[in-house]
Amino acid sequence: MKVDLFDFHLPEELIAQTPLEQRAESRLMVLDKETGEINHEIFKNIKNYLTPGDVLVLNDTKVLPARLFGIKTDTGAKIEVLLLKQQEGNKWEALVKPAKRIKEGTEILFGDGQLRAVCEDVGEHGGRILNFHYEGIFYEVLEELGQMPLPPYIKEQLEDQDRYQTVYARERGSAAAPTAGLHFTEELLAEIQEMGVHIAFITLHVGLGTFRPVSVEDIDEHEMHSEYYIMTEGTARLLNQVKQEGNRIITVGTTSTRTLESIAAKNGGVFKEESGWTNIFIYPGYEFKAIDGMITNFHLPKSTLIMLVSALAGRDHILHAYNTAVEERYRFFSFGDAMFIR
Repeated sequence: MKVDLFDFHLPEELIAQTPLEQRAESRLMVLDKETGEINHEIFKNIKNYLTPGDVLVLNDTKVLPARLFGIKTDTGAKIEVLLLKQQEGNKWEALVKPAKRIKEGTEILFGDGQLRAVCEDVGEHGGRILNFHYEGIFYEVLEELGQMPLPPYIKEQLEDQDRYQTVYARERGSAAAPTAGLHFTEELLAEIQEMGVHIAFITLHVGLGTFRPVSVEDIDEHEMHSEYYIMTEGTARLLNQVKQEGNRIITVGTTSTRTLESIAAKNGGVFKEESGWTNIFIYPGYEFKAIDGMITNFHLPKSTLIMLVSALAGRDHILHAYNTAVEERYRFFSFGDAMFIR
């Protein structure tokens, strides 16, 4: 299957650069995955499409303010560092720019010397292993010195860093937000629960591979990045109960979807408490084992994310919905509007 089958024309002005003032006031496209029928709504009205006994599965990962700006101690040259993944102790896998300036043994200072990093290994494509030295608690230092690692298509500065976090974010570890969840407020979630809809949480720490373009012509040749996930015993028990009762499992975002499908595929359609790494790649032809519906944002052309939603609703329905979204001037990508595939 060719990557070009998932292309569509997107005017640049439809790429949302800033979040709306009110999270739940974004637009919502409701797509029937069987018929392709489309309804246009406001996100806060999502509750009108939920039924008592359904479960919403949310990813409670928290984005690290993982972009740091420092200087080389020997030359004073400016260096940008993006933390990707914690290794053992205070060692982190990171991307650095300009990479050619950072060799083994290079020291970088951040802030007024509150944070110091020494390069211990040189990898490919700007990748480095940095060992950090500091006083106090690392994450508190990072909160003070770091910036949110916004996606490359967002050019505006974010005034309130919390707007790139979901209201239920609690497990630190992501390089990017699970953006479908940005539309929920605490009040809306409370209203949904009062209706008799269950709320469940999983954790999947989103990697920068989320933004990596598909560089092959044939989808079958694409290799997905791996991301770390956690499902608790309580969430597994609830999901199994909902499934047994014949009610719907609705994921919020592609990250929650990939987590549930990974676990269900390993365990014969049953959910179990577990953690691990997943590189599951979902595209048309995939048979879903876990979910019945999904809330998601509008994704990049030719991305693995538009392939995933096409697997759920069919490529023709998705491309028609996306072309309709362009005609109706929906906002796209991380700070954009939402779609409910049901």
